[in-house]
Amino acid sequence: MVTDARPTPFHYRTLAGVAALLCLGTGAACAADATLLNPLFQDHAVLQRDRADPVWGRAKPGAALTIRFAGHTVHGRADADGRWQATLPALPAGGPYTLTVSSADGATQTIGDVLVGDVWLCSGQSNMALQVRRTLDLDSETRNASNDRLRMLTVDDTASATPQAAIPRTDHWLPTTPANVPGFSATCYYYARELQKTVPVPMGMVVAAWGGSRIEPWMSAQALRKVGGYDQGLDLLALYAKNRPRAEQQWDRQWKAWWLSRPGATAANAPWNASSLGEPGWRRAPLQHGAWQHWGVPSLDKFTGMLWYRTTVTLDKAQAAQGAVLDLLANEIDQTWVNGHWVGTAYGSVQRHYAVPAGVLHEGVNLIALNVLGTYRDDGLQGPASSRALKLADGTSIPLRGWQYKVVPAAYGAPPGLPWQSTSGLTTLYNGMIAPLGHYGFRGALWYQGASNTGDPDNYRALLEGLRDDFRARFGTDLPFLIVQLSSYGPSPTQPGESGWADVRESQRRVAAEDPRSGLAVAVDIGERYDIHPANKQELGRRLARVARHVIYGDTALPPSGPVPLSARRAGDAVTLRFGDVTGKLVAYSTDHPAGFELCGARPGTCRYAVADMHGDQVTLHVPATADAVARVRYCWADSPICTLYDQAGLPAGPFEIPVTSASTH
Repeated sequence: MVTDARPTPFHYRTLAGVAALLCLGTGAACAADATLLNPLFQDHAVLQRDRADPVWGRAKPGAALTIRFAGHTVHGRADADGRWQATLPALPAGGPYTLTVSSADGATQTIGDVLVGDVWLCSGQSNMALQVRRTLDLDSETRNASNDRLRMLTVDDTASATPQAAIPRTDHWLPTTPANVPGFSATCYYYARELQKTVPVPMGMVVAAWGGSRIEPWMSAQALRKVGGYDQGLDLLALYAKNRPRAEQQWDRQWKAWWLSRPGATAANAPWNASSLGEPGWRRAPLQHGAWQHWGVPSLDKFTGMLWYRTTVTLDKAQAAQGAVLDLLANEIDQTWVNGHWVGTAYGSVQRHYAVPAGVLHEGVNLIALNVLGTYRDDGLQGPASSRALKLADGTSIPLRGWQYKVVPAAYGAPPGLPWQSTSGLTTLYNGMIAPLGHYGFRGALWYQGASNTGDPDNYRALLEGLRDDFRARFGTDLPFLIVQLSSYGPSPTQPGESGWADVRESQRRVAAEDPRSGLAVAVDIGERYDIHPANKQELGRRLARVARHVIYGDTALPPSGPVPLSARRAGDAVTLRFGDVTGKLVAYSTDHPAGFELCGARPGTCRYAVADMHGDQVTLHVPATADAVARVRYCWADSPICTLYDQAGLPAGPFEIPVTSASTH
């Protein structure tokens, strides 16, 4: 349990859930309660067909176990710590079956209605977590959602500094019913439903996804160290797991050192330092209007980045001698100090309750300062005035008023990330939501993530390759890996420019193209400019199922996605692009000339739109006589581009960047 009032990035359970987790650590208690199986194995589960599936759990140390399933019997024995594992024989699709585990000491556990089919791991951030109830045509989708051969398991949002052994026992496998479907992942559900039309076997869907998450927390510590550049954060995370107060002190020093390295920043004018109270540039914060985007300040209407907030509270000697709790409601990531003493950080739009130890407060004026990083919308301090208070140990609650703010220049860059923060830390979600899946048998993994990494996309390709290899190290070296390319979001471009969203899409494209066991589902044309969570997940499910049929099930006559660029060659005043995976011929919607092509030099800022013509599986770009040297071609390169090139199967060509070669080199 949490022993102080500080919010923690980890997700704590109900008492029943905690008791179940404690049972996992004591073999005798588990055996007595007949909970021999790991919580993944429960009623309505689906096991992977055509392979020897591991099954595991806890029992009394040294206990002999007998496992019976689908007419087969295997044996296992618990080790000195009570852990046991056995391997079931490979079986074809079928069921329902009963799985029974018996211990020599008389303990028995039986689960029923178990199917054998294809099982999928669906992971990523909010667009993977987005529920069916938030998609198109909800009434019809819910009313017709009755399919006992589709089973769903959602792993609760859980972050951890160390790998966990099991999912909560409150997470359940559920059959597809009108009551169960609305709360399940739409992307995962529509994918499995579509795939089952051509692969008529039971489907199991395991969703481990958390909104707003970066890719780094989904990777193991070993994978991140292999990518490189994360050793300092991982070392601090390891310290946090052993000595939380010491790790927090070290984090405070690291964050302050980063700030003091910014242009013009000094210890004297640091916002957490009382000597900064006379510094100019601070303005009254109209917190009655909520998030800073709602203040009516034009420069903040669409601002994402960092703001400093501060206020003071005057205490008498008796008040200052006490410990206290600082209450704040903010969104998204804050770093908070009282009189220069760091008291905590939290993520998301949640009420903070930060412990202020005795000795931090002093008689007279006390400074409360916090830095808030907002990355999407509705950011900063918010909530009613009552949500901001200093609560003393004697029960006195002192309202916090008179808040001021100061905008942090964008040129300062992004602050360091807290290693143990749930969705932007390091390996926290792998530890809490992937490691508990053990070596469960999966037919493939679906990955829909990337929006949270668009602010610093340069390393995304290496990270995505590392994640793919990390999943394969855990779930099998032949694990297929299906990637959803980021959909569009934000204003459409009126001229060529750079785009972190486009950079991430290109990394996703390249990672899928380099590996025969990977595939890419293009989604840029089914995004929504004004909603980062597009509602047409049905079409995305159809596209993912098509990719799976080609990559996983060997339907090579079916192109996995839409047209893909193969080459770009210049001859005279024309650059000709040749496309593969074209069904029929290339077409452009609502125009004779496909839009979105750019001719670029080698350096950033040298791109210009190009006039394009189509011929079968080729697109020709016309090079103006005044054009600089052409080194590369980009297509649909923006956060929210207008993409008009398709094939006759109605599938889009996805965004890309490729080099241009000279015809004389061929």
